[in-house]
Amino acid sequence: MSEREWEMVIGLEVHCELATATKLFCGCRNAFGDEPNVNICPVCLGLPGSLPVLNAQAVELAMRIGTALHCEIRPSTFARKNYFYPDQAKDYQISQYDKPINTGGWLELPDGFRVGVTRAHMEEDTGKLTHVGAGGRINSAHHALVDYNRSGVPLVEIVSEPDIRSAAQARAYAAELRGILVATGASDGRMEEGSMRVDANVSVRPAGTEAFGTRCEIKNLNSLRSLGRGIDYEAARQITLLESGETVAQETRHWDESAGRTESMRSKEEANDYRYFPEPDLVPLVPDAAWQARVRAAMGPMPADRRAALVTALGGTATESEGDQIRAVVDLGLDALVTAAVDGGAPAALALARAANEVAAQSAAGQLLSADSFGALLALESGGQLSATQSKAVLGALLERGGGDPAALATEMGFEALGADTLAGVVAEVIAAHPDEWMRYVAGDDKLTGLFTGAVMKATSGQANGKEVAAELRRLRGSA
Repeated sequence: MSEREWEMVIGLEVHCELATATKLFCGCRNAFGDEPNVNICPVCLGLPGSLPVLNAQAVELAMRIGTALHCEIRPSTFARKNYFYPDQAKDYQISQYDKPINTGGWLELPDGFRVGVTRAHMEEDTGKLTHVGAGGRINSAHHALVDYNRSGVPLVEIVSEPDIRSAAQARAYAAELRGILVATGASDGRMEEGSMRVDANVSVRPAGTEAFGTRCEIKNLNSLRSLGRGIDYEAARQITLLESGETVAQETRHWDESAGRTESMRSKEEANDYRYFPEPDLVPLVPDAAWQARVRAAMGPMPADRRAALVTALGGTATESEGDQIRAVVDLGLDALVTAAVDGGAPAALALARAANEVAAQSAAGQLLSADSFGALLALESGGQLSATQSKAVLGALLERGGGDPAALATEMGFEALGADTLAGVVAEVIAAHPDEWMRYVAGDDKLTGLFTGAVMKATSGQANGKEVAAELRRLRGSA
């Protein structure tokens, strides 16, 4: 990084829109992609005489998030966060301030590292501003357009402790959190639609010191890639300033994805800038013990639990490659397909590989594939009736058709296992065509197994079973 060692200190603020049918304080539709300013009413526009009414489903989803993040669910209150900016027609946002619903939790990353969660509080979303002209930035736009459809949509803001120490760790936190939000049913986690938005607070300090440096908040990080790039750029920028004898100004900065840099937006606001005071039109929120118990009882397994179940199915350990496959399968929600197939007798490693590769490539169609069809196909492959190549082809057809009988489909596609005599004859022909390679294989060059197997598969149009080819090669080498 430089001659002097520096350490990043990162805290993330994640806003997730809740998957309710209506907004937080009114009955307007909560939907993405509608025509601008059609999902609005006097309440979400803050017109005189209108009164907010709290959405009970939003409260329940907020409690699911708090439970999944090991937070304490507490009595909470709403406050008015005042600012004069046109993304809220009423010039204030209803949010939770000093008494949030969820406090003091943690999130464990796949590698076992724990990041503290300070709070996960409820608030309403703002409208969407579009700055028109000159690159779409506020400081150079010709004019701005505002869509209030999003204004009033229920949010939970999840604030981490400043425990993160690298861009890679920040990405892992955001990815794991997204998986949790989807697993709880609280949010769809679609960063590309703004359902999940991440702001990063970044500072640097000399390695080995305890005092925090001056932090800057980075906005407009709308993908995991942007999150990582933005953090790395901002840390490098701050280090350059400090090593030049300059100071870092506490401010909010905008991430410009095309330029690959952060740019100053405004000085960082503090709580007193927003002049918080209790929302006079809403009573305190006090979820009773029975409601909290119902929320806990309805919670399904979280991504970490589901990954652990797949490791158990593999016998308690997983290779690095299998670990990557496990994460992919859980992220796509295909782990239930794998576990059901394994419970039906399919080899766990084979089920995992086919789900992580072939099924994942058509993940939308994969939701239509039944565990029975998947398990039956894996039985044909593991039993030698289908080669790996044939099995993948049949699986592709099953996904396209939304299921079916793998054995019947294999017959329809002309896939029949080669008899032992036929296979032996083809192997002998391939060996005769590659005498030099065969002598090297007999001498112990096992890497040539792939060459012979590939040639046999080509000669049989993929009908040979790779395991049987390898076994025949070993048998012939032993008798050579």
